[in-house]
Parts: sequence; C-alpha cells; structure tokens
Amino acid sequence: MTYIIAEPCIDIKDRSCVDVCPVDCIHEFARILVIDPEECIDCGACEPECPVEAIFPEDALPDKWDAFVKINYAFPEGAAVIDPLVQQYADENNVQNEPLD
Repeated sequence: MTYIIAEPCIDIKDRSCVDVCPVDCIHEFARILVIDPEECIDCGACEPECPVEAIFPEDALPDKWDAFVKINYAFPEGAAVIDPLVQQYADENNVQNEPLD
C-alpha cells in the first residue's frame, strides 16, 4: 500500500507534506503534487500535514477520486503523462481550487 494525493491538491500544492517526508517521495508537477509509490515507505507522516486533506492511504481513498491512483502511479512516466491526466480530470470535473492564503 502507498499513499495517494487526490483532487484537493490540484492548484494548491502546499508543500508541508514534502517537508516531513523522510524519503523525499513527493514530487511537484504542473498542477499537483504526486507520491512516487515505489519510494513511499507508507509511514503516513505526510497525511496529517496536508492543510486541504488531499492525502489518503490507497485503500482509504474515496471512490470519487479513483483516478488519482492512476495519476500517482504514473510517476515513473513523468510530467508528459501526469500533467495531461491531471488536466483532463480537472476539465471533466470542473476543478477550481482556490490557492491557500
């Protein structure tokens, strides 16, 4: 099992989770942060740090955000795959998260 970053992170990209990750497995892309499932050690340190509650254990991810499993697992394929997947999801679901103050 790994942790998954979901919709609430789109356009927010608060890096509090990055700061506490002991293995540096959280990476920034155009509109979202993504957890590399191969690097994640399932410690859970990132989850309580997220101010928008966007991080979930994979087995506890709400069904409505299943698309983010594919997005996070696409990490090895890089921005050329992740950025279009996030854009497509945001367009289809009219995601308009306001940046944190």
